[in-house]
Amino acid sequence: MINAHRHLDRRSFIGISMGGLAGLRAASSVNTAIAKYAHAVRAKSVLVIFEQGGVSHTDTWDPKPDANPVHRSPFKAIATSVPGVQFTELLTRTAKVADKLTIVRCMRQPKPNIGNSHPLGSQYIFSGSDPTGPVTIPDIGAVVSQQLGTTARHLPAYVLEGSGEQSKESRLGFLPASHKAFKIRHGKVSGLKLEGIAPDRFQVRRDLLANLNIGLLGEGKRDVRAMEEFAAQAEDMLTNPATLAAFDVAGEPDHVKQLYHPNEADRTHRGDLYMLGRKLIESGVRFVTINTQWPSDGKLWPGGSNMNWDHHDAIYSDNNTNIKGGGAGAGRWGIGTWPMMPSTDWAFSGLITDMDQRGLLADTLVCFVTEFGRTPKINERQGRDHWVHAFSIAFAGAGVPQGQVVGETDKDGAYVISPMAYTVEDYGATVFAKLGIDVEEPIFTPEDRPIFLAKGGRAIPEVFG
Repeated sequence: MINAHRHLDRRSFIGISMGGLAGLRAASSVNTAIAKYAHAVRAKSVLVIFEQGGVSHTDTWDPKPDANPVHRSPFKAIATSVPGVQFTELLTRTAKVADKLTIVRCMRQPKPNIGNSHPLGSQYIFSGSDPTGPVTIPDIGAVVSQQLGTTARHLPAYVLEGSGEQSKESRLGFLPASHKAFKIRHGKVSGLKLEGIAPDRFQVRRDLLANLNIGLLGEGKRDVRAMEEFAAQAEDMLTNPATLAAFDVAGEPDHVKQLYHPNEADRTHRGDLYMLGRKLIESGVRFVTINTQWPSDGKLWPGGSNMNWDHHDAIYSDNNTNIKGGGAGAGRWGIGTWPMMPSTDWAFSGLITDMDQRGLLADTLVCFVTEFGRTPKINERQGRDHWVHAFSIAFAGAGVPQGQVVGETDKDGAYVISPMAYTVEDYGATVFAKLGIDVEEPIFTPEDRPIFLAKGGRAIPEVFG
């Protein structure tokens, strides 16, 4: 317990506050998980690539060359760097780094109340928990911030690149405000430098506030503790020149940029954001989510006003999907066009290569996720609708077995036919377990209500070797 009458300088207080925020329950949870996964817990940080809208699995990770010709993907199956494993030709570059990946082809989403909702599906991915329960569950990143803290005082523990329209479904839940996602959009960050006040005057004011707050730090003053911790970290962010540098990809060397997009003329929004994700991890951010979506002004790609993966209309269009008689699928380009899967293929393969070359895959878990798949049948508008019975996600790094495919779907990609089938809760449990957070131990609301993370989920054993 903190003695409110004892003199504490600002730095001493911060150290005590950080420990208090996590609490004894957090330490117990981490220790339990470390004991359970002692042979496999290797992640110090997590980078989530969330491609929102429902990526078609049969057009990418799970090719089905023997599907009904009427509904079969036009993109051919190609060999990868792993013997016997195929992707479609939309993942030509990623196929070359397949030996660094584990592809889980047996994902499903069995909750019908979520299946047709992009907002709920996105919240499901962010939290790894059913978003329709009585308590709002925090994002995985917010929980990780609360349980493990930051590794760099001048940076947030949890950053969400929120270009995607569903980034608004991020949730803090019942956690203190200091663990909320630090959101940026389209790679642009603002408010991270002092304006209108000299640094020395700012420091005087902060020291005065810290000393005043000490008198309020008695038992039960958790809100004051949280706000002081939040303010202290904000100070570090505002005064450390390395903060803005962590968000700046413009200064990256040309040979690095070319890993993420072919040349300056074809420089991509997606490539820059994937590169930003790597840079933030390298700079010390604990948990990063990149939720990519091209700007919606339609200037770069005419007709492209909603450039996610919700291809209900004209999925194989060679330009925009604004077809006559179309509906929910309007506002994006066909899956085979540059702003969609080709730019994703280039950026993701570049990300894996870049992180591997820098040694970041040793202790960073990389997750490529989407909220569900798309129907095995083409609809009357030449698109594919939402499909929750089977889809694919990918993992890399932090001890994830390399060159592995987990699970199998039928010849049309409609249903999981392998003995194992995993859910979003299992995905959430996997991320927590990789970080040493045991979902079998609850965390607690301010009212001391126990909450189980990724409730009902179990870590995907194949991701642990």
